[in-house]
Amino acid sequence: MKIGIVSDSHGSTRAIDRMLSHPAAEGVTLWLHAGDITPDAEYLAMVTEGKAKVRYVAGNSDWPEPGARYDDVVEAAGHRIFLTHGHMYGVRFTTKMLCDAAGESGCDIAVYGHTHVAEISTGHITVLNPGSVARPRDAMQGSFLVMELEQGKAPACHLIRFA
Repeated sequence: MKIGIVSDSHGSTRAIDRMLSHPAAEGVTLWLHAGDITPDAEYLAMVTEGKAKVRYVAGNSDWPEPGARYDDVVEAAGHRIFLTHGHMYGVRFTTKMLCDAAGESGCDIAVYGHTHVAEISTGHITVLNPGSVARPRDAMQGSFLVMELEQGKAPACHLIRFA
């Protein structure tokens, strides 16, 4: 299963369009949007309708709305993915609280955003941050992740940078 991971689009549907036009985005059947800004995730769902499902959470720049989810657990290809923006877990300093929450939820993968800095860390829990698709702090180009998941195998993750 091919999963796309994106975060921190901050109102830039143009960045989402550029991401979707990248060859690495072809064949993605599930997109995870780790917050900031939820209407962008809704836009992603609209433009990929019929090709991919989209799951998303709210971030610190989203206005609280009834039923807004700040954490979600997504099951895919025999894995459990903890999806959050990360601002409630102190991710600017450490991912320990994030990993603890993922572990308590029975997840083997934790996806977050918030820092605008990409991360792929393997271990007991695979920790992933796609960086920012629109406002990166770790490079001049936006980024997203593509993850290949198979039951019983470790996730294969690839950071994609695009102009």
